[in-house]
Amino acid sequence: MSATGRSERLNRSILQIRHRLTKEVIFGGEAVSLQRLLELAVISGVNLSGADLSAQDLSGVALAGANLAGADLSKANLVSADLTAANLSGATIASADLCAATLREADLSGADLSDAHLTNANLAWANLTSANLSEADLQYANLLGARLAGANLFECIFTGANLSGADLEESCLMGTHLGGANLAWTKGMEPKD
Repeated sequence: MSATGRSERLNRSILQIRHRLTKEVIFGGEAVSLQRLLELAVISGVNLSGADLSAQDLSGVALAGANLAGADLSKANLVSADLTAANLSGATIASADLCAATLREADLSGADLSDAHLTNANLAWANLTSANLSEADLQYANLLGARLAGANLFECIFTGANLSGADLEESCLMGTHLGGANLAWTKGMEPKD
């Protein structure tokens, strides 16, 4: 089968989720794990934008460079997932578990990460411009050089996080916990005259 035919078949199969609790999908007449199907999708270059992956177990999934723009990943388990340079712009990732996930250089602009768990996550150089991180837990997360301009950081927990070189200009910092965070060269934290 040609790569184009396989990609088209994969596109059709992504929507044939048998039952949310089985964590399996039908692909080519066989049941495969959703995690494996998503990995095949990335390899095949399938566009996952707008996909409904809410409440799915995607722990450890390798989706580096994936296009998940506008996808629904709310309440998903993404512990230790690799989303390096993934496009998650406008995605709904509310209440998801992203502990120890790699989101280095990911585009999360305009994404909803409210109440998400990002403890020990790597978000170095990520674009979180205008993202909603209200009440998110980013304890010990690496946000080196991350762009958070205009982000909603209301009651966000950054205890022990590395925000060195991050851009927090015009962000809502009301109630934000920054105890022990590295704020060296962070923009938007300068005292106002």
